Amino acid sequence: MMNTGWMESADLAAGRGALGIGLVVAGVAVLALLIGMFVLGSRKVRNDSRRPRPEEQPRVPDGGPVREVQEVREPDEMPRSDERLLPHDLTGHGNAGTRTSASQDRPRWNEGGGGSFGSGGPGRT
Repeated sequence: MMNTGWMESADLAAGRGALGIGLVVAGVAVLALLIGMFVLGSRKVRNDSRRPRPEEQPRVPDGGPVREVQEVREPDEMPRSDERLLPHDLTGHGNAGTRTSASQDRPRWNEGGGGSFGSGGPGRT
């Protein structure tokens, strides 16, 4: 009877080598695909979008830069109706509208109130 133990281990090693080579080939293929997609994407961006010319740049308005407006706003009243109102039936396409409040006094927290959790105030007592 012939000792074939080394032949079996050689066949096993050959199978592992083929698996390893297959994984390397798959990895190289994925890497080539990623590089190709990057090259195609950068070409498309380069060809599609150009930088705006100086005359196309935004300009400051004639009255100077726009400043922040601070005012107290209050919500618009919901229109009264016998029928059910859907968002597209409202003004502003379903967004809650607001208007300038008659009183421009800013609402303040109650004296001794913290305002929020962990603000350092004593909270409600």
